[in-house]
Amino acid sequence: MEALQDTLTQWDDTRPSSSNVFRAIKDIAFGSIAGMVSKVFEHPFDLIKVRLQSQVLDPTARFNGPIDCLVRTWHNEGVRGLYRGLPAPVVGAMAENATLFLSYNELQNLLRRLNPHPLSRDPTLLQLALSGAGAGAITSFVLTPIELVKFATSGVTSMTRNALPGPISVLVSVIRKTGLRGLWLGQTGTLIRETGGGAVWFACKEFVGIQLIQRRAKSHGVQLERKDILPWESAIAGACAGGAYNLSLFPADTVKSIMQTEEELRPRGKGVPAPTFLGTAREMYKAQGIRGFYAGCGITVARSIPSSAIIFLIYDGLSRRFAL
Repeated sequence: MEALQDTLTQWDDTRPSSSNVFRAIKDIAFGSIAGMVSKVFEHPFDLIKVRLQSQVLDPTARFNGPIDCLVRTWHNEGVRGLYRGLPAPVVGAMAENATLFLSYNELQNLLRRLNPHPLSRDPTLLQLALSGAGAGAITSFVLTPIELVKFATSGVTSMTRNALPGPISVLVSVIRKTGLRGLWLGQTGTLIRETGGGAVWFACKEFVGIQLIQRRAKSHGVQLERKDILPWESAIAGACAGGAYNLSLFPADTVKSIMQTEEELRPRGKGVPAPTFLGTAREMYKAQGIRGFYAGCGITVARSIPSSAIIFLIYDGLSRRFAL
C-alpha cells in the first residue's frame, strides 16, 4: 500500500501543474523578447561574418577582412544593406532563444528529479552544462532551417542583388529541389556548434554569475542565491559566455555556413551529391588551412559579447520581475 502511495505521489509530481505551464510560457516569452532585441543589435555583424565565411572556398575573394567588408557593404548598400532581410532573422532569434531557455530549464528540472539527493536544490555546474548541451542539441533542429532561410533572404553572399527571395519562396524552392530533408542542410555543423556551445554558454554564464553573487554576498555578509543576481552581474556573466561560446566551436559554424551558401556561390551540376560536413571541412583545409575555419571569428566574438550580455540582462531581468 505504501509503495502504491509513493508511486501515485511521484506521478502527481510529474504532471504539468498551472505553475509549470506558467513557467514554460515565461521561458518562451522572455527568451523570445531577449532574442528579438539582441538580433536587432547583432544583425549587421552577423551579415559581415557570413560573407567572410562564405568566401573561404571562393578563389575570387572579395573582402580582405571584417573592416573592409563592413566599409564596402556600407558604401554599396547603406544602412538598408546592413539590415537587409532582418525580419526573418528576428523571428528566427525569437524561436531559437525561446526553445533554448525552455529546454534548458526543463532539462534542469528533469535532472533535479533524477537527483539521488533531492535536498540539494541548486544544480551543480556539471548539471547546468549537461542541461545547456541538451538544450543546444534540441535547438539545433529548429535553428538549421532558420539559418538556411536567413542566408538566402538577407543577401549575405551578394552585394549586387536588388530583389531577394522571401522566406516562403526559399522554403518552397528548397523543398521542391531536395525535399524536406534539404531544410536541414548543415545540420551536423549546427548540432556540433549548439551542443558544445550550449554547454559552454550556459555553464560559463552560471559560473561567472555565481562567482559575482558569492563575492557580493561575502562583502555584505548575507546569504544569496542564483535568483538574486543583479542586472550588471547578468550582463557581465552573459558577456563572458558569449565570447566563450563563439571561440569554442567556431570552426563547426564556418563549415555549416559554407555548406548552406554553396548553392548560390558554387552551384553543383545536376546529379552531383550534396556536400557533406567532413567533405566540406577537407576542402576548406586544403584551400586555406586552419585559418579558413576562423574566417569572421574576430567580428563574431566582438558582437557576441554585447549581444549575449543583452540576452541574459533581459531574460534574468524579466524572470526577476515576474517571478513565481
